[in-house]
Amino acid sequence: MDKKENKNFQFENIRTLLLAMPQERCVSSLLEMVVQKSSEDPFLALTRIWLIRPGDICSSCKLREQCLDQTLCLHLVAEKYGPGHQPDTESINDDYTRIPLGVGKVGRCAVTGETVDAVGLDEDMPFAVSKRWSAKSDVIGLALQPLVHQGKVLGVLGSVPWKEAEIEGEGLFWSRLVADQLAASITNAEAFEKIEELNKQLEDDYEYLSQELVESQSFGDIIGHSPSLNNVVQQIKMVAKTDANVLITGESGTGKELVAREIHQRSDRSKRPLIKVNCASIPKDLYESEFFGHVRGSFTGAIQDRKGRFELANGGTLFLDEVGEIPLDVQSKLLRVLQEGEYERIGDERTKQTDVRILAATNRDLKQDTTKGLFRQDLFYRLNVFPIELPPLKERKEDIPLLVNHFIRLIARKFNKPIKPLPPGKISRLQKYDWPGNIRELQNLLERAVITSQKGNLKFDLPKMDEREEFATDKQTSETKVEEVLTEKQMRQHEQENMLRALNQCGGKIHGKDGAAQLLGVKPTTLATRIKAMGLKKMYSQK
Repeated sequence: MDKKENKNFQFENIRTLLLAMPQERCVSSLLEMVVQKSSEDPFLALTRIWLIRPGDICSSCKLREQCLDQTLCLHLVAEKYGPGHQPDTESINDDYTRIPLGVGKVGRCAVTGETVDAVGLDEDMPFAVSKRWSAKSDVIGLALQPLVHQGKVLGVLGSVPWKEAEIEGEGLFWSRLVADQLAASITNAEAFEKIEELNKQLEDDYEYLSQELVESQSFGDIIGHSPSLNNVVQQIKMVAKTDANVLITGESGTGKELVAREIHQRSDRSKRPLIKVNCASIPKDLYESEFFGHVRGSFTGAIQDRKGRFELANGGTLFLDEVGEIPLDVQSKLLRVLQEGEYERIGDERTKQTDVRILAATNRDLKQDTTKGLFRQDLFYRLNVFPIELPPLKERKEDIPLLVNHFIRLIARKFNKPIKPLPPGKISRLQKYDWPGNIRELQNLLERAVITSQKGNLKFDLPKMDEREEFATDKQTSETKVEEVLTEKQMRQHEQENMLRALNQCGGKIHGKDGAAQLLGVKPTTLATRIKAMGLKKMYSQK
């Protein structure tokens, strides 16, 4: 290409670059664009850009001894070789990724802010370009333009022309224009990046705070805002400040312990301990020791004095989980403590006083158990001063998204695994399931999903809808069989078998306490008449 064509090419190339630079909002993309356009100039062998940044490799930098304060230096952030000037492996023997301020022409350019014409490379051979490469490429000098914006030097733009280039005033003018535009564009791009970073941070903070706000409205560790759960929250608020005993009922896994903990934390006893007793896990022979304690030598294995749970909870709260599992003989002693606030340790004659609030929980129907003689009625009334019934998860499915996000955060943090947010489709699938195991089942499922997750994606193993429908059909069939109508003959046979069972249990005794008549709920004379009518007189004699 002749001289005129070259000038036209350079002009068009620079014009395109000047128009494109202000549009770029990413610093690294901006720098790459500048060196790429410069490499298209047929008379430039190399273009490099250094920016002033904090020192980061001072301990290993080859120019460390020449660096004055080791706080700021010039970082090589972009470079591009011209066509035919790409160095081979042997020619790359320089390390100019960092240049101290004030060292060599490049370093002085950053300090003084003065332009350096493309003449002479001898001084900058150790700092700016490889000596082997410059000799092979027949370069003639090093042109440096400071990148200055609003009086502040940001870095240096360096161009290395080769021997056929013509150094003219017009060329220096254009390079100065490019340098000024580049400095302004770098400042703008950095500002855009900062804005983007702040916007992203605001989005993350908004999402986090929104979630925290929803959960803070959910009342402590109790997550959700469904109407049924809100009713529970209101009950907790009403009873927490009182000393009333509370009976918390509901299916397994609904969070009865969380309710007990929330009541205790909001009570005047919150500074005293909350002692938990899982009544279902205590061996029958150890209930008294567990509740009231024992003294050394009071029974085999009592090698030292032991405080009971009532003593440990004195002044605080005692949470009796699965209270329906307490044996009848222990229930009477428990009732005495609730009524009189007194008890004795096993093997100790001294009576101890206790001031304990009772929070009890069960998944059984204690009222029905009282009619069956499985639970003391007077103890039931003592515990059931203020009943709170927790809804199953299938009745509060609108709380599932909150519970899922809450548990995923906790579990991911526990196992140190990054987890992607669940898409609405998966949340909807979880809401369609009935959760017979309630919140505990949901938590266990999420924990398995996090453990087995790949690349942060969660997969769930839920029972299929057809399996649940089949179960429902079987249950319905079973219930239909139970409700079958019996014939008169079947009724008489059933009555006779029931009467025989009663007589067997009572050893043939009809009258008096523990007699068959009392067991069946009929008068002894009526039972005797029926025995005679059914031909059972020979089998049992009246007592």
